[in-house]
Amino acid sequence: MTERKMKRVEDSMVEQSFLLMPRHLNAAGHLFGGQLLAWIDETAGIVALRHAQCNVVTVAVDNMYFKAGAGINDVVVLIGRITHVGRSSMEVRIDSYAEKLDGTRTMINRAYFVMVATDENQKPVEVPGLIVEGVTQQIEWEAGEKRSQLRKMRRSEGY
Repeated sequence: MTERKMKRVEDSMVEQSFLLMPRHLNAAGHLFGGQLLAWIDETAGIVALRHAQCNVVTVAVDNMYFKAGAGINDVVVLIGRITHVGRSSMEVRIDSYAEKLDGTRTMINRAYFVMVATDENQKPVEVPGLIVEGVTQQIEWEAGEKRSQLRKMRRSEGY
């Protein structure tokens, strides 16, 4: 049996930016939540792809919490990182910010996505383990363990 490859959180981190334009806004002139969801899913996919180094699929949006809005000419900045891994699954945290013209950032959303690595037949494959460094990453790992257990419990209940 070969030893499992290990990777650091920083190895797969992603930061993406999008300039808000009229096509991204809802009728009230704020960022359309569905647009943000699409951007977050794309960012989570890139984070997971970098970690797994193979095809990945989104299997769950574990949490999506809207804290504030964003408007025209704001730059939406998404920062994604791996927080927890299982055998083939990866939990990805995406923090979203609205950046004003003066460079100030306000957090507008935090989301946790669960991605699974797959082979060419869409069968789950093992992903590298995660090297947890420092107190912040340890806290996030432990919270990820709790979220993973909650997801397993929900699945067993048919949720």
